[in-house]
Amino acid sequence: MSAAQNPLSELRRQIDEIDTALHDLIMRRTEVVQEIAAVKGSSRAAYHLPGREAEVVRRLVRRHQGAFPKAVLVRIWREMISSLIRLQGPFSVAVYAPGDRLTYWDLARDHYGALTPIVAHASAAQVVSSVTDGAAQIGIVPMPEQDDTDPWWRGLVGNDPKLPRVVGRLPFGAGNLRGEPREALAIGLSEPQSTGHDRSLLVIETMREISRSGLKSTLTGLGFEPALMQAWREPSGSDRRLYLLEIAGYSDAEDPRLPRLREEHREDVAQVWRIGGYAVPLTAEELGLPKRA
Repeated sequence: MSAAQNPLSELRRQIDEIDTALHDLIMRRTEVVQEIAAVKGSSRAAYHLPGREAEVVRRLVRRHQGAFPKAVLVRIWREMISSLIRLQGPFSVAVYAPGDRLTYWDLARDHYGALTPIVAHASAAQVVSSVTDGAAQIGIVPMPEQDDTDPWWRGLVGNDPKLPRVVGRLPFGAGNLRGEPREALAIGLSEPQSTGHDRSLLVIETMREISRSGLKSTLTGLGFEPALMQAWREPSGSDRRLYLLEIAGYSDAEDPRLPRLREEHREDVAQVWRIGGYAVPLTAEELGLPKRA
């Protein structure tokens, strides 16, 4: 029977041609990534750039047309990106997963791929230590909670350039979680990059209590758009306090507002640390998904 007589055969032939073309492009993409890795050399963090990954995915979602689901498109590219990261050097993920609580494990698997090694840890502090020591390149920790008396993010505070930083927020696209929605932060050793739609995390140390409204007013006066995430007080009875804040936009070491914060408010502010940031995740609307009730 000719193609004209059997249109399904012709359509299947076209699909085979498309699959071959896609496969050729995947192999070529792999070759280009290997060339990039050779140019970068052996930098400990250079081959994992979460900001660049977010830009790639956002661009594809913006240009996408047709019936193929955007959420599935994101999953395909996340699998490919993660696989190619592993070609460039060691890449494993440490996850906060105490007991049978596998929510964060699922978030990690969705984002970093089905074949990426993942190791569960009973505490978020162990996850931070695993990344600090180089046993894992990425750590998945819960979103900060106000009632946490020993918050994991204290392990990111300090002047050591080898300390981990927040580099991502999960899920970036749609995940496969069921039931109560959960979010997490990803930490790593790379410096966050500006993507044009970001959030940054600061920790402010004071030697006395500052009201939330007072702290917000101080930061707003310097041009920040802050949201207080968590406050922690030294349990020994000291007046030392740490305030974790999320601010809109990208803030790096050259941000002129940071030294101004210390200089203009030295009576209140003892130290300011940048502990990372992340590209703002895709919304349900951007992915063409119904909003959760």
